Amino acid sequence: QVQLVESGGGLVQAGGSLRLSCAASGDTICISAMGWYRQAPGKERELVAAITSGGSTNYADSVKGRFTISRDNAKNTLYLQMNSLKPEDTAVYYCNAICRGVIRFDYWGQGTQVTVSS
Repeated sequence: QVQLVESGGGLVQAGGSLRLSCAASGDTICISAMGWYRQAPGKERELVAAITSGGSTNYADSVKGRFTISRDNAKNTLYLQMNSLKPEDTAVYYCNAICRGVIRFDYWGQGTQVTVSS
């Protein structure tokens, strides 16, 4: 079993930066990919960025050039560096991990609020 604990959310002005962290614990050896999702009020949850165990990354078009996903395998920690934040980035951000075992299983963090004021 994997537990994900997020931190780093908060309130910032447009143009500012935040760095989200997601600490993974438990059976982390099972993780094949991790990512950040977000959900704004009235909208569906969407993938923001993802990274595989091999280091390949993928970003939503809306955040390319502004956000960077990275990981520290030694610390079992996932990061999302968010620069040039816009009001439309306001959402609850969730850490996700995909595990491969007998069956696939997705783990989720509790979510952290990011609010960008204009």
